[in-house]
Amino acid sequence: MTGTSETRRDGGRDRDTEGRARNARPRDGLGRPLPYGVDGVERQPEGVVRGPGETVAEAQALLDAGRPFHAHEVFEDAWKSGPRDERGLWRGLAQLAVGLTHAARGNATGGARLLRRGAGAVEEWTSGTGRPRPHDLDLTELSVWARELATVVERDGGRVDAAAASPRLRGRGA
Repeated sequence: MTGTSETRRDGGRDRDTEGRARNARPRDGLGRPLPYGVDGVERQPEGVVRGPGETVAEAQALLDAGRPFHAHEVFEDAWKSGPRDERGLWRGLAQLAVGLTHAARGNATGGARLLRRGAGAVEEWTSGTGRPRPHDLDLTELSVWARELATVVERDGGRVDAAAASPRLRGRGA
């Protein structure tokens, strides 16, 4: 694990190389902590500055692989490092990825709530900017996808397959 400290067994907190608290426990593909010493999925590096195209491509690859928690981290990097006027867009996309994460974990209430919140955020962003396809993202289709998945998750109350349920960020033809 790059940038993390050794695992602490003295009751102290795991810290990264800069002294910030950071849980060093391994994680599964949906970002859930696993016991120390178990092999987990490699974490997404945090704080990476990417261009919008690279952000979308990397997030899409992670969504396609059934790793929406990791896609959320990519969107979060864009939200924190991108232009101020685009933060609402990236935050909304991160909420969609977290909503899918919760739905895949079987948390129907949290999944549906975050999917709807993310749908509202991307809808609000496009109506406020007059840019219906920023960075070639199909925000209309993403909003429809999120609201439909939220309804399915609530109705069925069960777990969804993250890879099978993942959206196409640039639309069905992309």
